[in-house]
Amino acid sequence: MSQPENPDELLLESSEPTQSLEYLTEYLARKQEELEALPADADKITRARLNLDVAEAMVGVNRSDEAWGLARAAFDVLLAEEAWQEAVEACDVLYQTGQPASLIALAHGVWLAVSYPIDPSLSVNMLSYIVDETPAKADGAAVAAVCAHYIADLRSTGKAHASLTFLTNQMLANVALAHSGVADQEALNTWMERLGLYEPEVFLPRLSLVLGAIVPQDQWWFDRDALREKIPAA
Repeated sequence: MSQPENPDELLLESSEPTQSLEYLTEYLARKQEELEALPADADKITRARLNLDVAEAMVGVNRSDEAWGLARAAFDVLLAEEAWQEAVEACDVLYQTGQPASLIALAHGVWLAVSYPIDPSLSVNMLSYIVDETPAKADGAAVAAVCAHYIADLRSTGKAHASLTFLTNQMLANVALAHSGVADQEALNTWMERLGLYEPEVFLPRLSLVLGAIVPQDQWWFDRDALREKIPAA
């Protein structure tokens, strides 16, 4: 496998595990050196991003316990600095660690990714994890898939819109097939109508219920009401 043209494009999956592990080990060492070289007065977001790079590499070399601590601390900084995109990326890394609270981290990332206008491909990716984690016959997978399609359609443009909505259409079709055996467009339309998947005012609140089922009321890491007040006007 050839290495990425940009050495900072971290590849956590590879068909050649030995080579990938070697690359990740080198990447981890390089990022740790960059972190140690930061001046004491370095920008908080810069330091948090580097910590997140280190944490992501640690996941790839099976040091998930350490990765959790770094990514969790980075998340707190990024949230405080209102770096929403990077905060969601931190939740992605936390989810990848496979720790006891990883699903809770995923729910936090999804809440931010839907609430704030970040890169829609990241939002779709986070919602796809909800689909993966939800039993096939449960409505939660359908809600996550339609939210992904809604965000892809609303927040992407041009070629990115075409490719991302194609992906989310496929996601929705696969969920419909697994959920109810839906195999054609007419049946898909009926299924979406039955589940209320055409109306954002119906499926977005239902996503909140899905996330609420993952995160106990007293275990949210941030005040959602306070963050809602910071959402940019449409």
